[in-house]
Amino acid sequence: MAVEWSTSAPDLLVSLDRQGAAPLRVQLEDRLREAVRTCRLAHGERLPSTRALALHLGLSRGLVQECFAQLIAEGYLVSRAGSGTRVASVARQRPDRPGPTAPTAPPSAPALVADFQAGVPDLGLAPRELWAWAVREACRTASNNAFDYGDPRGDAHLRDVLAAYLRRVRAADASASRIVVCAGFQQGLALALRVLVLRGHSRVAVEDPGSIGTVTALARAAGGDCIPIPVDESGLDVDALAASGATVVVVTPAHQWPTGVVLTAERRRDLVAWAHQRDGVIIEDEYDAEFRYDREPIGSLQGLAPDRVISLGTVSKSLAPTIRLGWALLPPWLAEPVGVAKQTADRGAPGLDQVALALLVESGRYDRHLRRMRAVYSGRRRVLVETLAEHAPQVSLTGLAAGFHAVAHLGQGAEEEDVVARARQAGVGLYGMGRYRSAPATGPPQLVIGFGNTPDRVIEEGIRLVAPLLR
Repeated sequence: MAVEWSTSAPDLLVSLDRQGAAPLRVQLEDRLREAVRTCRLAHGERLPSTRALALHLGLSRGLVQECFAQLIAEGYLVSRAGSGTRVASVARQRPDRPGPTAPTAPPSAPALVADFQAGVPDLGLAPRELWAWAVREACRTASNNAFDYGDPRGDAHLRDVLAAYLRRVRAADASASRIVVCAGFQQGLALALRVLVLRGHSRVAVEDPGSIGTVTALARAAGGDCIPIPVDESGLDVDALAASGATVVVVTPAHQWPTGVVLTAERRRDLVAWAHQRDGVIIEDEYDAEFRYDREPIGSLQGLAPDRVISLGTVSKSLAPTIRLGWALLPPWLAEPVGVAKQTADRGAPGLDQVALALLVESGRYDRHLRRMRAVYSGRRRVLVETLAEHAPQVSLTGLAAGFHAVAHLGQGAEEEDVVARARQAGVGLYGMGRYRSAPATGPPQLVIGFGNTPDRVIEEGIRLVAPLLR
């Protein structure tokens, strides 16, 4: 499909040699033919008007009209009243100068009746109006300096607001000087690992099951390696961590991803002791800390050891992934080098978006949106539990105290991959725990069932369809 430009005179780059032997009209015709043959001008694309192109090139309009008429006669262009002059759909590339070819579309997969993908918030309930208000207010109230490049560590006011928020909600030991605003969790982790590997912390541990693929890729990109550490019903196995030789570990202590277990108080103390004894660093992923239901909120691990813990948070789950804003709360000795790494990476996150986020948080609108979404996700969790109890009562669910996913435990002898494949044939997206393990075939058969982006009615229909596979 041809691009439709919003102006009646789209720009077009044409180079003419005014000192050359060829007449300007001949040069213009040749340049346009070549642009069509090589698909620089795509089939159906509109050209500038003869008046606009003549003015742009410093030529007479009559010369451009004669050029267009010649190319229309040759079949390169077409002209219709009210539609302007466009590239003809029958124009072909020269066989010796093939232009870019359109990628072949992959065969479309059958539409899913329900998709229980985990880690995705309700995209239909993304706070569009709230965000639009915040961006408008940012544009209206921001000082002229806010439109400059700004501090690569992040907008000073947003860092103040985030520090106050983390102290209030997460019991963190936070100050603006130790916060670096980044493009979500992944960039925050990448920046931290880059700095840590340069300082000799090249062995990075990650929970197993957990975000093994992401952490491994980022550790290797930084020049280190990654070691999976088992997780049990009490969280990360700290004894196994100590035996691994790693000096950095990435953990999700408040609601382990994806098993949903909570790192016990004893393990928390052991993990902090490990960090002090081994000169280690704990990277805490607070991926769904805002969403807790039937338990008291658990404070950030960072509050126990602010000199040893990097706490990473984002608005990907609370607002929407597309906003691409997060933060790293750093120990004092890491704040400056990570800030320098951020400057080297991209010179800083989008400034107006940072001002908008600060407005959302300090106005109370962010908290109100979170309260609304907690009610929504809590209701979906209840629907999932009740529907499974009705249609597949032998399947137990765990990991439901927070977030918007749960772990379904299949019976002995069940094959995760077989259940997932047969569910997709029935039009339901299910996902096995094996995709989050270092060795997919190990461990009991389990499913990670996300309900963040799955409405109540869809949950009911999806579970009803796959219930025979789960029994």
